Order: sequence, then C-alpha cells, then structure tokens
Amino acid sequence: MRVLGVDPGLTRCGLGVVEGTPGRPPTMVAVGVIRTPPDLDVSQRLVRIESELIEWITEHRPDAVAVERVFAQHNVRTVMGTAQASGVAMVVAARSGLPVALHTPSEVKAAVTGSGRAGKEQVTTMVTRILQLPERPTPADAADALALAICHIWRGGVASRLQQAAASRSNVEAAAQAQSCLQVARLRAAVAAQEGKR
Repeated sequence: MRVLGVDPGLTRCGLGVVEGTPGRPPTMVAVGVIRTPPDLDVSQRLVRIESELIEWITEHRPDAVAVERVFAQHNVRTVMGTAQASGVAMVVAARSGLPVALHTPSEVKAAVTGSGRAGKEQVTTMVTRILQLPERPTPADAADALALAICHIWRGGVASRLQQAAASRSNVEAAAQAQSCLQVARLRAAVAAQEGKR
C-alpha cells in the first residue's frame, strides 16, 4: 500500500509518500513541502497547493491519502488556513478517485511513538528510525506528513482487513440465507405437487 500523507497548512503544507504493509517496516518514497508566500491572496495560495498536490498524486500514484484532522487552536487565523488547505487536499484526492482518511494528531503520535502526547522532536526522531532515513526530515511539516502516512498504513491496514472480514462474513450469511430460501421454495413446490396429485 502506498499512502500520501498531507500535513495541511497555508504557508507550509507537508507531503510524504510512504509504502508498506502492516507488520513490516515501511519505506519512504518521497517527502517535501509546498510553500506559499503569505503576501499572496489566500485563493491563489490554495490554487498553488492544489496544483502541487495534483503533481504529487500523478507522479507517485498513491493508493490512499491521509490528511491530518484539523482541531481548533487558540489562533483562529491559523486554524482557518489549515482547514482550507485540508479541504483542498481532500478534494484533489477525491477527484483522483482515491480514498481519504483523516487522522487526529494524537492518533498519529501514538502510532509512531507509542504516546499520543509526544512532541514534534519525538515524532521526527521516530519517523527517522521507522523509515531508516540517513537524516532527519525537515521541516517538522515534512516529518509530520510521513508520520501520517505511516499511521494510515499501520492503522488503515488493520481497519481494511476488519472490513474485508466483515464483508466476507456478510457474503457467507447472504449465501446461507439464499440457500435457505431455495430449500423452503423447493419444499413448498413439493408439497404443492403432492396436493395436486390428490
């Protein structure tokens, strides 16, 4: 499974592509940051983020996109920009036919460090170790994007297997029910045939 992690932001939008399966060490495919100048109109900044995201999806062909779920912070202006960038990422992924998953910061931290309260330094350190990188990914937005992708591979893979198991069970139950209905129909036809002979 190949996942594009997106750490949304207007000034810096972190991107990280990771490939792997649950239970095995993942590998980094690409990492980077989309930067937009603060003096540019917000709509133009969002267009830049959109076009670069399209390029990343076209080039790296992920199977899914994992975006950090936006939480309200004290700085409303920062939250607005983050939410807008997040929305663009989700739209670009959806238009590309890719499933989108939202992960909270604490889910991502817990997945890569074991603690939902880990700091950015701890997350970067663990991402570097997990992906066996020669150097730490910078800035923190890039490391966070890789952490999102890792989190989705590890958590999303388990969820996907559970969904497949549930679907398989539903299929077995549906087949059993269809078989049961068929048996009842045959019995009714046999009874009707017997009564017709009388």
